[in-house]
Amino acid sequence: MIKTDMLIIGAGPTGLFAVFEAGLLKLKCHLIDALPQPGGQCSEIYPKKPIYDIPAFPEILAGDLVDNLMEQISPFEPGFTLGERAETIEKLEDGSFVVTTSEGTKHNAPVVVIAGGLGSFEPRKPPISNIGKYENKGVSYIIREPEDFRDKKVVIAGGGDSALDWAIYLSEVASEVCLVHRRNEFRGALDSVEKLSELAKEGKITLITEAEVVGLEGENKLESVVIRHKGEASEEEIRETDHFIPLFGLSPKLGPIANWGLEIEKNAIKVDNSYDYQTNIPGIYAIGDVNTYPGKLKLILCGFHEAAIMCQSAYQRIFPDKKYVMKYTTVSGVSGFDGSRKEAKREVVKSIN
Repeated sequence: MIKTDMLIIGAGPTGLFAVFEAGLLKLKCHLIDALPQPGGQCSEIYPKKPIYDIPAFPEILAGDLVDNLMEQISPFEPGFTLGERAETIEKLEDGSFVVTTSEGTKHNAPVVVIAGGLGSFEPRKPPISNIGKYENKGVSYIIREPEDFRDKKVVIAGGGDSALDWAIYLSEVASEVCLVHRRNEFRGALDSVEKLSELAKEGKITLITEAEVVGLEGENKLESVVIRHKGEASEEEIRETDHFIPLFGLSPKLGPIANWGLEIEKNAIKVDNSYDYQTNIPGIYAIGDVNTYPGKLKLILCGFHEAAIMCQSAYQRIFPDKKYVMKYTTVSGVSGFDGSRKEAKREVVKSIN
């Protein structure tokens, strides 16, 4: 069983920053996430998308934000259980909790923090009757390793940031990239739309608009896709297709957490925002997009604030007899569990007699 001071469910930006705030309080953290890598949506859906409302960063790519957070928390040596979903929770006689994952991994901590963003995600699948037959045999809903598509013929469906970003990226990896979208207009960032148009003119991407992928064909694996153009009954077949990637976003769901006895409102967890973002179960907190309270704003920077407040309350819960006096990092510095130390240089001023 994995034991830690603070168990964080969700390794998105809010969960990662909570590790830093907990580390300042000398609390060890372990994170659980159903995704195979830290970063949540920032890593999984739009790593190349710029974010403009992170303090001190006029613009930062989502993937770079995650990289920076991972570097910031590295001195506190957090543990990770990735690729596993938190399934059940049990409260022990000593007041601590045991959380068991979908793979049977058990974790024990006196405090549990749910920082699961919008919850666990399931891909929005296009209404193609036999699509399940080709899952993992040419059909992918999420791109995890771009090199898997090296020198392959790829058809992408979608018109948002994810579809545009990956079409542009794979144009330098795959032998052929075809992007199919049901409209002429795209919902992605303007610079991505302009880049896509440029690559289409150069022949590096085949762009098919006002059309949808309506069928898949192949014996033991995907071999071709069938496209129907808007307003037309006839269908077009794109032969010799190695991969079909429908990128229509992910559908958020609380998943098993919804059965933990927490107070839920509109698919979010109600918390006490007037004090510490604790749920109706003492010892379980919820921060970031997964929680709700009057005036809630689903912004990364708000999640960072909630993480800082939550950690102060969690410390008092874990150590009720200890008094913690908060000091600014500019004064106290940052001491990592790995022995590292960051602090401002102190000037020595000699008195003049």
